[in-house]
Amino acid sequence: MTIDPKQSTAAFALIHDFSAIPGENEVLFSMHSVFRIQDIKQTKENIKLFEVNLILTSDNDKDLHALTEQIRKESFSDTEGWFRLGLVLLKLGQNNKAQEIYEMLLDQTTKESEKARLFHQLGWIKYNQGKYEEAMRFHEKSLAFKENTLSPEDPGLASSYNNSGAVYANIGDYPKALSFYQMALAIKQQSLPPNHHDLASSYNNIGLVYSKMGDYEKALSYYEKALPIQQQSLPPNHHDLASSYNNIGLVYSKMGDYQKALSYYEKSLPIQQQSLPPHHPDLAMSYNNIGLVYFHIGDYSKALSYYEKALDISQQSLPPNHPDLASSYNNVGLVYSKMGDYEKALSYYEKALTIKQQSLPPNHPDLASSYANIGLVHANIGDYSKALLHYEKDVEISQQSLPPNHPNLVSSYNNIGFVYSKTGDYSKALSYYEKALDISQQSLPPNHPDLASSYNNVGLVYSKTGDYQKALSYYEKALTIKQQSLPPNHHDLASSYNNIGLVYSKMGDYSKALLHYEKDVEISQQSLPPNHPNLASSYNNIGFVYCKTGDYEKALSYYEKALLIQQQSLPPNHPDLASSYNNVGAMCENTKNYLKACSFYERAVQIGEKSLPANHPALPQRRKNLERVKNKL
Repeated sequence: MTIDPKQSTAAFALIHDFSAIPGENEVLFSMHSVFRIQDIKQTKENIKLFEVNLILTSDNDKDLHALTEQIRKESFSDTEGWFRLGLVLLKLGQNNKAQEIYEMLLDQTTKESEKARLFHQLGWIKYNQGKYEEAMRFHEKSLAFKENTLSPEDPGLASSYNNSGAVYANIGDYPKALSFYQMALAIKQQSLPPNHHDLASSYNNIGLVYSKMGDYEKALSYYEKALPIQQQSLPPNHHDLASSYNNIGLVYSKMGDYQKALSYYEKSLPIQQQSLPPHHPDLAMSYNNIGLVYFHIGDYSKALSYYEKALDISQQSLPPNHPDLASSYNNVGLVYSKMGDYEKALSYYEKALTIKQQSLPPNHPDLASSYANIGLVHANIGDYSKALLHYEKDVEISQQSLPPNHPNLVSSYNNIGFVYSKTGDYSKALSYYEKALDISQQSLPPNHPDLASSYNNVGLVYSKTGDYQKALSYYEKALTIKQQSLPPNHHDLASSYNNIGLVYSKMGDYSKALLHYEKDVEISQQSLPPNHPNLASSYNNIGFVYCKTGDYEKALSYYEKALLIQQQSLPPNHPDLASSYNNVGAMCENTKNYLKACSFYERAVQIGEKSLPANHPALPQRRKNLERVKNKL
């Protein structure tokens, strides 16, 4: 510890002569003393102990002066005692402790004005705890008193309108949320200077609602109004500035500009790490956001690392039924799903759904999202009836709670289209895919990756129904968008090359098909785990081309690679396993190994009968294959 009495007037005293443990050489400082950490060193004697070297700050330390002034501004100097302590606890994310204080004060007061103030604070606490109905009841009590006693331009009303807007935003009632936020903004614009940080808060709130409604351009315009105000009025490491960077990053992520999104998130995270306690919920949000970007660019190991950091914080800082905890479970499940670990994915998704069912209204969009995620896992493991059941719940809620051209509906319609495509009902599949494409064209920028997905899906149905020129047209639109918006080794690019290769294969142009399939495999090997089901699909496709060109040995080699991956990564009755057994059986038949062919065909028929609808077109063909090879034995 270094102390220069010439630089600081902070009083201190050596008390080793009076200490109960004289060997500690204790020093007593006045309470307002502030130290800088010079360095931290691990002790040589015990690696679990660290030596921290401190320097007492000087009276004219500019950084300390700026921090002190900002704390004075934000430490609620116009409030008293216990009420003020509650506000500080809220700033620190200590909602339960703040609640104890305000409930104690509420029990002790008889003044209606004081009750209104306390209702306001308790409403905010319930909001932070994810108990939105209780939050709204407190806010309504507070607002009723204020509207009867305050002038329409009073800043106290703006605060209540803001809080009500926040609750409505979180229960998915975006028009009401927008209405309250705009009333709050109108009051602030009349009563505050144009660069006041409370104005920035209102701009951020309105931007958040537009983002939730899928209007990303408007959201960005409001966020960009907030940011310069905060840059002028706040210290560079203020946590509200971090929130603004996060908000802008989130919009860029939604618009598919992941590099810009990451640049804003990386501005936000260091500020939060400096200014917030290590288990603050806002830190979890930042880790989630960065994880989402890595997820979108296909770096699943990094995505999982950030999502698990967020989940750890959420588990420690939030009540067990808080919606933000559900979001963290969802995110971890999403990565496991993409990595092909469907059992783990389902476990996390079901934890998320349970929390949302307890804490959200039955038509909340976030509930729809959970049903969609669980449906996706069931679809990936080939249980299409369960998948459709969950997807239909998703669509039902989304149609009730979202505007008709909201991007979330795109995903919902695409999911149902996927199930109908997998079960061979291509007309229904096309109907849902075209609904999704129509919304995507209205609501997304022309180079957004989600628009590419919609083109891909429509192309897939045309490919299945034999209209190869139309299929190729849609697939090439999708590929162009992905080449513009994704990194060159992104797995979604591999998917596009695979789809185009599939069309060329069906058209009999095997050289072009092989060229595209090999691009698919090259990217997939770089971006996916070695036993990922998508790699199996890629190997199957190359095997098919070699089969068609008469190179049965090479075909068998690729089909066996595919089968090995699927045996490791899929449930034993998955429809894709049936296809692979059928493929290997066909190559054994072509090379006149009829006994082995019979064994593989039998497995293909058995799995297909368990996992596919009775009228699926693949079933009769597989039975014919089995009968034919039996006759050759």
